[in-house]
Amino acid sequence: MEIQELLPIIIIGIIIIAIAVLFTFIPVMLWISALAAGVRVSIFNLVGMRLRRVVPARVINPLIKAHKAGIDVSNNQLEGHYLAGGNVDRVVNALIAAQRANIELSFERAAAIDLAGRDVLEAVQMSVNPKVIETPFIAGIAMDGIEVKAKARITVRANIDRLVGGAGEDTVIARVGEGVVSTIGSSEAHTKVLENPDSISHNVLNRGLDAGTAFEILSIDIADVDIGKNIGAILQTDQAEADKNIAQAKAEERRAMAVAQEQEMLARVQEMRAKVVEAEAEVPQALAEALRSGNMGVMDYMNYKNINADTDMRDSIGKISKNENEEEE
Repeated sequence: MEIQELLPIIIIGIIIIAIAVLFTFIPVMLWISALAAGVRVSIFNLVGMRLRRVVPARVINPLIKAHKAGIDVSNNQLEGHYLAGGNVDRVVNALIAAQRANIELSFERAAAIDLAGRDVLEAVQMSVNPKVIETPFIAGIAMDGIEVKAKARITVRANIDRLVGGAGEDTVIARVGEGVVSTIGSSEAHTKVLENPDSISHNVLNRGLDAGTAFEILSIDIADVDIGKNIGAILQTDQAEADKNIAQAKAEERRAMAVAQEQEMLARVQEMRAKVVEAEAEVPQALAEALRSGNMGVMDYMNYKNINADTDMRDSIGKISKNENEEEE
């Protein structure tokens, strides 16, 4: 085939490729859908969205939805919110839900709530249908030392005006827990808490715990109350055990001092016995010196020896008698 015969086919192929690229880059079908819904969007605006790296469907479809719901928002507002990283479809759905529920919510506030990381649609739904937050068992100790555990159910409604910068559910649970512990601790006896658990909810609710939070507390109900340990008795037992240990330590200290004193007295006895032995060792020397100097005669020395012999004999007889008496016993 000659080039002249292939030229029309090539031109038709180029035209088809150009049309495909054009329809891919320019969302003609989306433009037609917007015109059919009564939303005026120029084709050049759609091309500009492509150039600004905005997905046209994520802006035009919510715009059509808002227009059909009677909400006055512009294309530039939705596109700006998309470029800021927000969820355009969720914001429009929240505006529609707020309008149906007669809740005053502007686009700027809804966009701020969405950019703050909160689910604005869930907040609007929570304003219509309050949410119930259940706390874990919160333990408090009454004045009589008995531990009381209470579980509360908190009914809250989202406060649209305080969603930006307001505290979340964790803060509400912590404040309610603090109020429950304080109320139980101020009760004279745990039986009063068991008899009237509503006193806990009334006392906690009157504290205004929702101040500075993103919620409005509607009611606080005590779901369950249980009795825990006798903390007062446990503390007294621990104190008695500590006192006993202290007394034992002091007694052991006194016993150690007595043993040390006894050992000291034994050492002193041994010392005195050593002195006696030393003095007894000097007796023969004194006798020898008396014999040499003539102060003692031979008969005097013999009498001394006889007296010692009699003393030793009496000591031996006494020991034998003592042993016989012990054997008889």
